[in-house]
Amino acid sequence: MGVPVRTARVMGVDNLSEKAAKMRESLQKSQSITDNMVSILGSFDHRLSALETAMRPTQIRTHAIRRAHENIDRTLKAADVILDRFDLSREAEAKITRGPHEDLESYLEAIEQLRSNIVFFTNNKSFKSSDGVISHASNLLSKAISKLEQEFKQLLSSYSKSVEPDRLYECLPSSLRPSSGSPDASGKNPNNSHTGHITAENAVFAPLILIPPRVLPLLHDLAQHMVQAGHIQQCLVIYRDTRSIVLEETLQKLGVEKLSKDDVQKMQWEVLELKIGTWIHFMRIAVKLLFTAERKVCDQMFEGIESLRDQCFAEVTAGSVAMLLSFGDAIAKSKRSPEKLFVLLDMYEIMRELHNEIESLFRGKACKDIRESALGLTKRLAQTAQETFGDFEEAVEKDATKTAVSDGTVHPLTSYVINYVKFLFDYQSTLKQLFQEFENGEDSNSQLASVTMRIMQALQINLEGKSKQYKDPALTNLFLMNNIHYMVRSVRRSEAKDLLGDDWVQRHRRVVQQHANQYKRIAWAKILQCLSIQGLSSSGGGSVGGDGAGNSSGASRALVKDRLKIFNGQFEELHQRQSQWTVPDTELRESLRLAVAEVLLPAYRSFIKRFGALVENGKNPHKYIRYSAEDLDRMLGEFFEGKTLNEARR
Repeated sequence: MGVPVRTARVMGVDNLSEKAAKMRESLQKSQSITDNMVSILGSFDHRLSALETAMRPTQIRTHAIRRAHENIDRTLKAADVILDRFDLSREAEAKITRGPHEDLESYLEAIEQLRSNIVFFTNNKSFKSSDGVISHASNLLSKAISKLEQEFKQLLSSYSKSVEPDRLYECLPSSLRPSSGSPDASGKNPNNSHTGHITAENAVFAPLILIPPRVLPLLHDLAQHMVQAGHIQQCLVIYRDTRSIVLEETLQKLGVEKLSKDDVQKMQWEVLELKIGTWIHFMRIAVKLLFTAERKVCDQMFEGIESLRDQCFAEVTAGSVAMLLSFGDAIAKSKRSPEKLFVLLDMYEIMRELHNEIESLFRGKACKDIRESALGLTKRLAQTAQETFGDFEEAVEKDATKTAVSDGTVHPLTSYVINYVKFLFDYQSTLKQLFQEFENGEDSNSQLASVTMRIMQALQINLEGKSKQYKDPALTNLFLMNNIHYMVRSVRRSEAKDLLGDDWVQRHRRVVQQHANQYKRIAWAKILQCLSIQGLSSSGGGSVGGDGAGNSSGASRALVKDRLKIFNGQFEELHQRQSQWTVPDTELRESLRLAVAEVLLPAYRSFIKRFGALVENGKNPHKYIRYSAEDLDRMLGEFFEGKTLNEARR
């Protein structure tokens, strides 16, 4: 059993030895192959190194040739560019020599080419002739810009003509267009009246074309090139000097005058009123048509040139605006008078109407002075109007005119003041705006009511003073009755009623009635005493007994005759005098006659019925009983008619 095991082990060892021997043999072969390959590669490296050494001179010559070719190509291309630049310069010079008039577009292209060349050669100073080329191009460009200025001036001048008035009027809406093409002969164009204000504010104005639209792009290009060349001031001066004259000539043709305060002060009121009316018309035309059109020209011509746009417009319009505003300033600073209030309000109104457009047109820092001038005039007009208000109130209270109204009718001052106040109410919105200019915390409605009440009170105080001129107290009361009634009636029929209120109306109606009662008492008390039974009894003869009804009981015939004689004389005197007095209001006149008749006629009938028999039974009864009650009633119908003395006597 032991022998086979040992045999197996021996056999395993032999196999391992055999395998190891084979592996050793393989490694030896691999090493031999590797050594051979290293030897071969070493020989290749030696040969490649020798080959590279042999080819290096050829490679160097080839690289130099390639670089030379590249330099030649670059030089030729640069030469082509430079030659092209010279060609552009020659072309530009030829165009500039011909000038801009025939072909402005090509001329402007030539200027751009010159500018481009100057930039090119400035950036390529290594070129031998760069400085000379730059100098030549710069001189040529300077000449080109000078010709451009001349062309700008000539083109602008040829299309800048003053506008005829008829052409301006054609742009007005029909509601504002004078039929004759100029303000009417009355001196106040109907469109300047206050009633036309609302429609004027909302009316559509046709655009005014000052320079043909086809020309504006050319002018814009010319201006732009001048600015790019640094000729901003020259551009401004040319535009200002050309266009400002045109605007001023247009306004002068229209009729605008530059008047001083002294000029205004010397004018007759009728002439001044005419000029104020036309000035209002001219302001609207100037702002809504002329300045609006000039702003469009300016904006389009200097589009994209912010430094010039507003400045040019400001300088072009400054003279024209000053011409217009100087007249308004002269009026605002002239001596105040009541009749000027309404034209001041008209002027203030047009300035308020145009305010937003003025602010829009004259925008920007350059136009600041013009905006402030317009706003300053608006405030001065408001201030003067408010002061004129105060003057008027004071003038009404202190009016000392000796204008006599011997018939007790409505005094001229009363009708003047009432018409003045009624006219003020046509300006309600304007007045409220005016009051807001001087804010004092009070509502504008309340301010207007307060002013109106003060004027009415001032008038009443003055009337009471004037009423004392009458020697007859009856006429004093008739005068006050007439005038206060006129005030009340006028207020009731106007917008002033809403402002002053029913309380004011009722209070003053009572005052009218008080004066009517006072008149009746004073004028008729004495004559009514003649018809009284008191004092008719007498202890002497000539009396008659009673008739059982107490009529004429104990009355003296002589006293009755005396009473009737006195009555006739007094009534005739009253008739003659008071037929010359006047109560102009029909309703008030009839009311007053009726009030007298209601007292006089029953008393007269009663007296005649009671004591007439004493006279009728005696001699010459008609000498004492001259009038029937109907006669008296008819004669009362002739009272307060304002007849002349001769008419009253007849």
